[in-house]
Amino acid sequence: MAIPVETSDRIVVAIGGNALIGHSSRGTIGEQRDTTRLTMRSVAERIAAGYSIVLTHGNGPVVGNIVIRCEAAADQIPPMPLDICVADSCGGIGYMIQQSLFGELRALQVGRPVVTLINQVEVDRNDPAFRKPTKPIGPFYRADEVDTIRREKRWEMAEDSGRGFRRVVPSPKPVAIIEADVVRSLVDLGAVVIAVGGGGIPVRRTEDGRLEGVEAVIDKDRAALLLARAVGARVFAILTAVANVAIRFGRPDQLDLDRMTLSEAKRYLAEGEFPAGSMGPKIEAAIAFLEEGGKGVLVTSVDRLREGIEGRAGTWILPGK
Repeated sequence: MAIPVETSDRIVVAIGGNALIGHSSRGTIGEQRDTTRLTMRSVAERIAAGYSIVLTHGNGPVVGNIVIRCEAAADQIPPMPLDICVADSCGGIGYMIQQSLFGELRALQVGRPVVTLINQVEVDRNDPAFRKPTKPIGPFYRADEVDTIRREKRWEMAEDSGRGFRRVVPSPKPVAIIEADVVRSLVDLGAVVIAVGGGGIPVRRTEDGRLEGVEAVIDKDRAALLLARAVGARVFAILTAVANVAIRFGRPDQLDLDRMTLSEAKRYLAEGEFPAGSMGPKIEAAIAFLEEGGKGVLVTSVDRLREGIEGRAGTWILPGK
């Protein structure tokens, strides 16, 4: 089965937030810079080879760290609402990607402009997620602190994997990228655009048509799918912390996949092979992309983009039965 990528195909590359932190548990800025530079080297090589690439990224642990920082300093400065925390994280991560990619392109003598956009992403105010928050963020709290937090902060709280209690917030589905036309125009003009970071800043319409931020986080893979639609991408690459999609993950008979058809992806998803908290949203986004006419979806690790596009690494999900 041939790999479908041609240099004429526009590719959206979605980089997982956890993938940019690096393998160390410390996640220092130095480690993040090193990991980002390595990832952007591979992206720059593909751009130098003639590919049109649009970038997006998660904000994984970073936005949680910002929330922790706000809570730690709450007795000195007013805490920031969650939409501002998301914007903060997207600016910092986008800047790091932009700077690293600019340097790698310069080393390859490629004079393409690189720009980061902080995007608002509209959600439906009636999305069921607002009635049942499920996405944990921020620090862990003891059980004896929960009632006070609920009363004073009016937060929803939930126990998280036996490690303590955390705040949980809604994770509504993205409806539209507010600045989609601007993103598309910049890409068409030849810029390398970093857009819709962290799933975008969640906003909703007010009665008079204005936009207001909401206390929520948007699923990054679904937002990346919206971006792919907006820029007319034909190929969708998801860079994460693992080299391949696997079935029977973590079991002695785990099988890493290098190819998967659309119908196989649907079947494995229905059989529970891809949990909601890890690979599930990525496979759901891949299925939707292919059903809308996409040529192929690559899932691989952040350091294997070049090999993946050339068909020598990662998992390709392709149309067909």
